[in-house]
Amino acid sequence: MKIYEKAPAKINLMLDVLHKRSDGYHEVEMIMTMVDLADRIEMSEIKRDTIMISSQAGYIPLDEKNLAFQAAKLVKERYDVKKGVYIHLDKKIPVAAGLAGGSSDAAATLRGLNKLWGLGISDEELRLLGAELGSDVPFCITGGTALATGRGEQLHQLPNPPQCWVVLAKPPINVSTAEVYGRVRSDQIQKHPSAKRMEDAIRNQSFAGVCKELGNVLEDVTVKLHPEVGQLKEAMLKLGADGVLMSGSGPTVFGLVSKESKVPRIYNGLRGFCKEVYAVRLLT
Repeated sequence: MKIYEKAPAKINLMLDVLHKRSDGYHEVEMIMTMVDLADRIEMSEIKRDTIMISSQAGYIPLDEKNLAFQAAKLVKERYDVKKGVYIHLDKKIPVAAGLAGGSSDAAATLRGLNKLWGLGISDEELRLLGAELGSDVPFCITGGTALATGRGEQLHQLPNPPQCWVVLAKPPINVSTAEVYGRVRSDQIQKHPSAKRMEDAIRNQSFAGVCKELGNVLEDVTVKLHPEVGQLKEAMLKLGADGVLMSGSGPTVFGLVSKESKVPRIYNGLRGFCKEVYAVRLLT
């Protein structure tokens, strides 16, 4: 038996850091939604009691450093599964990009193994397992659009934002999420985005409101480390995107575009800046 799972990328419509917690994590408020750019995960049982991972992408680890591997190991240990699994990752989401590609792979692996091995794990339990692997994994298990609080693992589902095109562009650099969060000084943040106003814009299905309320306090940190992220934002706005923001800790920048006729110009213009450019829809 083979199980196939889709692992979509996420973008942050807003991301705020409130303070550093006693456990070392940061208290955050984020509104996240998914886009139609996805890895595809294939899982099948093997006779040997082991975890094997393969991928067509030559740039990702295929051992315990891989979040999908960690997800499979967690399921086997927690539910005492004495069976092996072969996992193939067909990678489409850029790596270390602020799009939660690894987290989404882990979430898809948890969902897939639950089916493959008939474990009957509830969605709530899957989210709790996911939280052990990473802050974005619980959201990736549920999908849709959500307000995430705590360190990102406490989810409040929201309606999906108004449908639009999303142009994603990742410059040829990798950003360390740990380094970016390590440089955040929550007491020095000049302007905090509003989760309440973004939520209102989404509930009112106001595309202009969503674009107006885009905000990410990690942008300033990442742009200081990598000025090309700021240049990419400016280029995207000049090319005609309605709203532009860096996703997560970066370096991917996304532009929300209401009119399909604008998309080719923005897409082609950004190809001069970087090779990894994608034009997709919101996943609604």
